[in-house]
Amino acid sequence: MTAGDDTDAIEIGLVLDAIHRKYGYDLREYVPDTIERRLRAALVRSGLAHFGEFQHRLLNDAQWFASVLDQLTVQVSEMFRDPPFYCAFRERVLPILRTYPKVKVWHAGCASGEEVYASAIVLSEANLYERAQIYATDLSASALESAKAGVYSEDRAAQYAENYRQAGGTGRFDDYISAGYGRIAMREGLKRNMVFFQHNLAEDYAIGEMNVIFCRNVLLYFESALRRRVIDMFAESLCRGGFLCLGASETLPTEASDSFGPFAEAPRIFRRAA
Repeated sequence: MTAGDDTDAIEIGLVLDAIHRKYGYDLREYVPDTIERRLRAALVRSGLAHFGEFQHRLLNDAQWFASVLDQLTVQVSEMFRDPPFYCAFRERVLPILRTYPKVKVWHAGCASGEEVYASAIVLSEANLYERAQIYATDLSASALESAKAGVYSEDRAAQYAENYRQAGGTGRFDDYISAGYGRIAMREGLKRNMVFFQHNLAEDYAIGEMNVIFCRNVLLYFESALRRRVIDMFAESLCRGGFLCLGASETLPTEASDSFGPFAEAPRIFRRAA
């Protein structure tokens, strides 16, 4: 490591410390290469000369920092992403959820909300939405506003419709949206049983008695120690026999075997030990 590299590493560490101390967001246990790459990209977009100036501004401009936070956290989503997952969810999980009088679902790290609406559609088509409550959380306030609005670019509609078809959709995707002015908006009926609020997976509390937790393609950005803590929080948040749904490239740490067992391993659906 050169002296310049060492200075950069120190400055990046100071920026992350400043974010934690000033705003309470702990990004220090995100995968180092990922958070460094995002910080460097944010520095370039800011037009500032170096991380010293970057740190000074984030400490003194909370509104500007809010936009930076979106650049540092995971805000990538897609409706019915990974269709085989939804097919497995429909075939294996929904029959069990039908046996419950109420169904509580938590989307942890919901980003712009596409997967939240996908789950609402799946529950609607299974005649379960009327007894469901969906909690959608994210670290970013602006991401939550986008998710709550449920408005997306119209050029993504064709891909979403194809994903829906491959995911086992039983109706027409167009029935769930309205289109105009280059945008698509999710129907209001899908929103009536949704609650959106900020939640920090790195530091915040468990949300209890969930039947299903979706946290897909979020944990892969966390270092192993943080990943284990989050999995423990999910175990605490799920009712006995509840389901944890992860992304296709994510795995549970070995230590989680006491709390979870594989349910549909290929699409990464795990079940809380009963």
